[in-house]
Amino acid sequence: MSIGLIWFGNDLRTADQTMMWHASQEVDQLICVFCDSSLADTSPLSAYATPSTLRKVFLRQGLNDLSKSLSELGQTLFVSSLPAHHVITTLLNELPITHVYRNLHPGWYEQKALDDLKEAFSDVQFRLFSGLQLFSPSHTTFIGNQFPDTFSKFRKHMERLEVSPPAPEINRLPAIAPFVLPNISPWKVIQEQEAPLFNGGELAALTQLSDYFATPLPSTYKETRNAFDGWENSTKFSAWLAQGSISPKQIKACLDVYERDHGANDSTYWIFFELLWRDYFHGYGLHYGRQLFARQGIRGQGAQGSFYPERFKKWCQGNTPYPIVNACMRQLNQTGYMSNRGRQLVASCLIYDLGIDWRYGAAYFESQLLDYDVASNWGNWQYIAGVGADPRGGRHFNLDKQARTYDPEQRFIQTWGGNDFDKNLDSVDAADWPISPTS
Repeated sequence: MSIGLIWFGNDLRTADQTMMWHASQEVDQLICVFCDSSLADTSPLSAYATPSTLRKVFLRQGLNDLSKSLSELGQTLFVSSLPAHHVITTLLNELPITHVYRNLHPGWYEQKALDDLKEAFSDVQFRLFSGLQLFSPSHTTFIGNQFPDTFSKFRKHMERLEVSPPAPEINRLPAIAPFVLPNISPWKVIQEQEAPLFNGGELAALTQLSDYFATPLPSTYKETRNAFDGWENSTKFSAWLAQGSISPKQIKACLDVYERDHGANDSTYWIFFELLWRDYFHGYGLHYGRQLFARQGIRGQGAQGSFYPERFKKWCQGNTPYPIVNACMRQLNQTGYMSNRGRQLVASCLIYDLGIDWRYGAAYFESQLLDYDVASNWGNWQYIAGVGADPRGGRHFNLDKQARTYDPEQRFIQTWGGNDFDKNLDSVDAADWPISPTS
């Protein structure tokens, strides 16, 4: 009797799940488990990274869909709020589990939990898959067996490779392995209210995938993607990609069909280009590990900034002297979303205009973004801060110029109240004297 354990994380779907297909072929009984975290993060920054209410709702919606889909396949989703390392250890100690199925996660804490479990349970087969990426991470170490230090090197190699098709459809999973353990219980579907922009889960993800490629929008993606607002100006796949309720391979398969039927151009290529960026950062996270969170990044030098609590609070609230930044941050706080252009500008502002350590901004994004992806988020912040993969050493944007270029009539700024802010950035001067309201 072989018993398998599927360890879910940022892969809340049943379609294009190679690990589930293998489990359906290899074991007699199965347990499906989701854990809310891998290891306890005890760093000071963790206080700023607590998931927002919107992020929690989005997650619950994703778990609702996964639970329903597993039920249709004859399985049950078990969930625990305890760290995964503790939950999986308990299961492996108490049950004769022979196989553990897991998609490789780019986060250091997730990798550490996996490595510790593999070392502690050497008699268990750990079957690892690349269900979060277009390409297997093994493809990314191709230049002298080293991870490429720039995206350009990565892209030039990877875009020549063929993307494998999504995994075969699964019609049935092995029977549930019976067990009763504390702190691990079947997921109870919770009805959630509609979210401002994104509803989590596989059904919503597949609906957006179908709807988007049923329009001519992919053919103009590159021209509209820098817009600060507007549902149709970008693919909006990122939140579901981060949750894993849709896969990069599913997107690429739909893109291939669209290009076959409507023709390829720079815009359709750019959708693939963005998926490659995501794969690059996943490989980056797997390669550099804990350096993803280091103040001096992967370069070990050049980090700047300190921590000014008042400035940071005003940046988080959208209450800075920079209207375009304020609008972007208020949009983020209310919807859990911010455009790619907006993310670059608010990051540049925090680092170069407010003089704050980039890691605080990355942590706040972790708390708010529905499409939070550990590798993409922290890798992009390192990129802007000049301590990551950017060969130019950071990106400092002229905020006024950017606003004139991308919001010339200030419609976005006005929509989100970006001009309404405290005129004094600091309530104390350099000598810690209170600043007069009239000064």
